[in-house]
Amino acid sequence: MSDLFAPKVPEDIERKRPLADRLRPKHLAEVTGQPHLTGPDGVLTRMIASGSLGSMIFWGPPGTGKTTVARLLSGEAGLAFEQISAIFSGVADLKKVFEAARARRMNGRQTLLFVDEIHRFNRAQQDSFLPVMEDGTIILVGATTENPSFELNAALLSRARVLTFRPHDAESLAELVARAEEAEGKKLPLADAARQTLLMMADGDGRAILTLSEEVWRAAREGEMLDPQSLLNIVQRRAPIYDKGQDGHYNLISALHKAVRGSDPDAALYYLARMFDAGEDPLFLGRRLVRMASEDIGLADPQALVIANAAKDAYDFLGSPEGELALAEACVYLATAPKSNGVYTAFKAAMRAAKENGSLLPPKHILNAPTKLMKSEGYGDGYRYDHDQPDAFSGQDYFPTEMGRQKFYNPPDRGFEREINKRLQWWDKLRKERGG
Repeated sequence: MSDLFAPKVPEDIERKRPLADRLRPKHLAEVTGQPHLTGPDGVLTRMIASGSLGSMIFWGPPGTGKTTVARLLSGEAGLAFEQISAIFSGVADLKKVFEAARARRMNGRQTLLFVDEIHRFNRAQQDSFLPVMEDGTIILVGATTENPSFELNAALLSRARVLTFRPHDAESLAELVARAEEAEGKKLPLADAARQTLLMMADGDGRAILTLSEEVWRAAREGEMLDPQSLLNIVQRRAPIYDKGQDGHYNLISALHKAVRGSDPDAALYYLARMFDAGEDPLFLGRRLVRMASEDIGLADPQALVIANAAKDAYDFLGSPEGELALAEACVYLATAPKSNGVYTAFKAAMRAAKENGSLLPPKHILNAPTKLMKSEGYGDGYRYDHDQPDAFSGQDYFPTEMGRQKFYNPPDRGFEREINKRLQWWDKLRKERGG
């Protein structure tokens, strides 16, 4: 219920509030970009209709509506709304919130507690939520930009449903721009191409598209129509959503590795460029390329490891911006090289066998016998020197007697040129089928 005695905010002050704040949806159905959650058949829409809410973790990138949706849920479900940030709150703050929630519950009203950046709480702080979640004192809604599987306690996750918020697509961003233009009573002074550039600059962030729109209105002169270059000059460039220590980092390096493994040089270069553009340490990328050479190419093209290592050293020698080209060259080489994980799988199998079979003694015939005692024990008996055998191969058994002969390594097909051409022709065919 609104406060009848609260002072009315003057209209000019109201209009000075940030556009993103003024355009916050008033109802769940007004939320854009999350139809799987807030659409007619969305998960949250169904929860509200059933009259029963449970604790939830909202996982998604910035600007996708996590805070707004939490606030709307409390209003539509008739719950008291409390909001804290894990960045600024500690155990003492949590205790105060819990005590207030218990008092409300005694008066018949439940509390929805929204915790922003919940992954910032340590394990003990996260555990403090468990009793008040279990007895119904609060309905917890935590928001995080990081993967809950890695950042939140298993006990907390077992009591809360994880809902994924997706980045805004071009359609939902365009809808937000249209709402902004309606609220401001004027169109953005952008040519069609510049409008598309603005949508791309937002990078899936709804708050960003509204902030960028405000900057355009502030900067544009009377009667001016901005093209893409003018827009970039005015607004500058918004940094990509990328945290070198968190999900963005792991997602892109995974995509790069799999594009190389999948023999797609274009996709591999794209993800390499994305990581350069976001400020990733090029030496980290160099080290990953070396790993790809040994894991996914191996002895199908032994030169791949040499080239990857040389590219890493070249960057270390040249630095930026010249050194990045060496890493790009290695990236393309690895993507177009024939692939074999034979050494990788053989090494894993050998490690597994070493752990499972313990400290078995090698067969005595391949052991040296520097002392008389060792000779008397049969060390070295029957050993055949391979270089003295026909074709320099004796065919002796080198495994411990208890294990018997093992098979770990399967040599790759060495048809290098045939394999490269086959894969490049495949990608050309795929591009034509997709109209590329």
